[in-house]
Order: sequence, then C-alpha cells, then structure tokens
Amino acid sequence: MNTPRIPLLAGAPLLGALLLGALSLATALPATAQRASLAERVAALEQQAANHQGNVDLLNQVTALKAEVQALRAQLEELQHQQQQWRDSSRNQYLDLDGRLNRLEGGAPPATPAAAPATTPAAAKPVTGSERPPAVHGDAGTLARGEGERAAYEAAFEVLKAGRYADSAQAFQDFLQRYPGGAWAPNALYWLGESYYVTQNYALAQQQFQALLDRYPTHDKAPGALLKVGLSQYGLRQLEAAEATLAQVLQRYPGTDAARTADDRLHAIRLNALR
Repeated sequence: MNTPRIPLLAGAPLLGALLLGALSLATALPATAQRASLAERVAALEQQAANHQGNVDLLNQVTALKAEVQALRAQLEELQHQQQQWRDSSRNQYLDLDGRLNRLEGGAPPATPAAAPATTPAAAKPVTGSERPPAVHGDAGTLARGEGERAAYEAAFEVLKAGRYADSAQAFQDFLQRYPGGAWAPNALYWLGESYYVTQNYALAQQQFQALLDRYPTHDKAPGALLKVGLSQYGLRQLEAAEATLAQVLQRYPGTDAARTADDRLHAIRLNALR
C-alpha cells in the first residue's frame, strides 16, 4: 500500500519561506552592526576634530598674549628710558644753573667751589672767590689734614653730581662731622641743603641753608642760601614767610641772579594769591 506524499509537498513552500527568512535575518544583523561601528567611528573623529580645533584656539590665544606681553615690556622699557633721561636732564640743568649763579655772584663753579677761611664760625671772614682752596702753612700733619679735607669734600660732591642725593646727603653730613670748622664747611652745608632740597625734604634743606647764613653770613654762597631758605619755605607752603625771605634777597643782594630768581618767584606767589 502506497503512503500519500501530498502533505510533504504542500509544506515545502512554507519551509522554503522559513529558510529564506532565517537567511535574511542572518545577513541583516552584520549590516546593522557595521552601521553602528561606522557611526561610532564618525563620532570619534568628530570629537578628535573638535579637540584639535580647541587646541588651535588655545594656542592662538597664548600666542596673542605673548605678543601683548612683549609690547607692554617694550613700552615699560621706553618709559623707564624716558624717565631716566628726564632725571639726567633735570639734574644737569639744575647743576648748570647753580654753577652760573655762583660765577655771576663771584663764587667758584660747583665742581671747584670757593673756599672759606679756616676759622671758627664766629670769626668767619669774607672770601675772595678764588677757585683755589686756602693756603695752609705749618707742619706736614696740618698740610696732610687739609688735603684730606679737600679730598673728602670732592668725593661727596661727586656723589651729588651722580644724582645719588640720599648718599650725597650722608656724605656731606660725614664731612661736616669730621671737619666742622674746615675751609670747605660752608660749601658742604650748602650742598647738604641742596641734597635735601632736590628730594623735596624742604624742612631739612631749610635748616642747612639757615645754618650756612648763621655761621658764614658773608660767604659767597650766602645769596643762594637765603634764596633757598625762601624756596624751602615756599615748598612747605609757608607763603607769608617765603614772601618775606624772598624780599630780603632783593634787599640784600640787588642785581644778583639770586635776586632775579627771588623776584620771579615773588611775582608767581602774588599772582597765585590773586586767583
């Protein structure tokens, strides 16, 4: 007896469909995984590109900051140079003006100041205005002390000319302690006052100029000292006292450069008072 095969034949198409579906599923899964892998790689590349651009921007900012710092340094160096030039010019103009003032008044230039008699302050005598220091006669020890005094004075004056005003003040103080009644003491008092005046220590400056006037009233630096007393008072805003002192310069030393400077300052004070 033959077994019928119709059911098997009827189920063949269904089996084929199942096989085709399984095959399609098997082929579809790797494609999906491949697409996911490509997306990750693209995302990673985009992140790297973003990081690279950030590094480029940061490098550009650092470069710009470096250039700005270099420009600021150049400006600072230029300002420092200009400031030093201004200081040197002001110092040279001041010393030149004071030197001309001394020459016009019959005194010696600042580099070779006039000498005062080697006497005590109470017995001070007028000086001749000679550029040479006073002659000292006697034993070798006396002569040696005179040379030492002059060398100490010139050393202090060199410090002043270099613009080291605090150091020059100390140097002239040391000189006056060693040679309080020496031939160069009046000049040392004057330049000690100037060391203070240039740095706007007007009270200390006034004390030194007044000490010169009190101890050496006939010295050739007396006109300049009286003028600087008035200018120191003006710097301290003691206007009435400054006016009175400057007027004394005009009365005591008419026709001198000190008197002309005093007259100019008096006019300035009075004009300011009218405003």
